[in-house]
Amino acid sequence: MKQYIADAFTDRLFSGNPAAVLPCREMPPSALMQSVAIENNYSETAFVVKTGPGRYDLKWFTPGGEVALCGHATLATSFVLHRFVDPGTCEMHFSTLSGELIVHASDDGYTMDFPLGNYRPVPVTERILAATGGLAREAYYDGGDLMALVSSEEELERFAPDFDAMTKIEGRGLIMTAASREYDFVSRCFYPKLNVPEDPVTGSAHTYLTPFWAERLGKREMTARQISRRGGILQVSTDGKRVFITGRAVLFMQGDIPLDL
Repeated sequence: MKQYIADAFTDRLFSGNPAAVLPCREMPPSALMQSVAIENNYSETAFVVKTGPGRYDLKWFTPGGEVALCGHATLATSFVLHRFVDPGTCEMHFSTLSGELIVHASDDGYTMDFPLGNYRPVPVTERILAATGGLAREAYYDGGDLMALVSSEEELERFAPDFDAMTKIEGRGLIMTAASREYDFVSRCFYPKLNVPEDPVTGSAHTYLTPFWAERLGKREMTARQISRRGGILQVSTDGKRVFITGRAVLFMQGDIPLDL
């Protein structure tokens, strides 16, 4: 069983967000996929099965469980398929828990066609203030990740997370975001409930961030940076119905797992 490790949302090694990608002949049992994800201990491990020309089933597992949508592991999977498994395939259709996702490969990178993330304003509670170190000025939530607006990029850069406080708020994870001097906006993303304390670069978070900042800035196309320690850059846009996220990836390693799947 071949496994690839790729750094996503970057064009150089040791930055962006690493993900493991395992092309399989058939989808492994969930318990086995969870065990592989725990063993890898990356924020995401992707399992992909070809079902037809340019068509694939795709699942994502964190060390803490299966997730319905993951951006950087989809980007890493598209890179691995395009470069190593099905060389030259430039349009990939993925059947996932979030419906069909389409990725186009081009000279600019890999553009992912994702659903809009739902969010609505919610009160900034004491728990949200505790989870954000008192930085949250506005909060948004509608069943996915909780999103908090911070006054400045500098405050977000200096923020020291309290992961225990983050587990006490609603949402799968916590997205903190601010306007930026160099980019259109910046963010940091935390998923301690999934055993991913801080995610280096989070594509799924930008399904919320893209429409949020598009409305706020009056722009359809934007450049975003996730200001984690590794960091990563995303080109994002929206047509009001879907979110389009473009990034690059590089191969870190490939190897074999002694399983026949």
